[in-house]
Amino acid sequence: PPPGGAGGALSMLNAINDASIKPEDINYINAHGTSTELNDKEETAAIKSVFGQHAYKLAISSTKSMTGHMLGGTGAVEAIVCALSCRDDVVHPTRNLENPSPDCDLDYVPKVKRNLTVNYALSNSFGFGGHNATIIVKKYNP
Repeated sequence: PPPGGAGGALSMLNAINDASIKPEDINYINAHGTSTELNDKEETAAIKSVFGQHAYKLAISSTKSMTGHMLGGTGAVEAIVCALSCRDDVVHPTRNLENPSPDCDLDYVPKVKRNLTVNYALSNSFGFGGHNATIIVKKYNP
């Protein structure tokens, strides 16, 4: 990823703008979260760039910490995870998070799931060469 997470930041901003919401409306981020030093550092920088101080209020976790990287299926599974988080008001943990880099200083929901009202969940899928996608899932309120 480029330094500072510029591609990821643009992807998140585009999704937020397409959804006609504010960054502060997001409660939960399902991070791309591959648990690689470079990726996690740049994704964290991108989140801070987009969300400012709100980044420190977000619950962020990595589905890949439990499933591994499912390649082409990952985005679909993580979209389902976001829908379930909105429906059930629960965010899954980031498993095996023992010693995060000092650059990764946000709330990554370590080890234990968390009950949290999730009205909007954002999911990042970032790829080599700038193939980035971000979706936003909104809680269904009949």
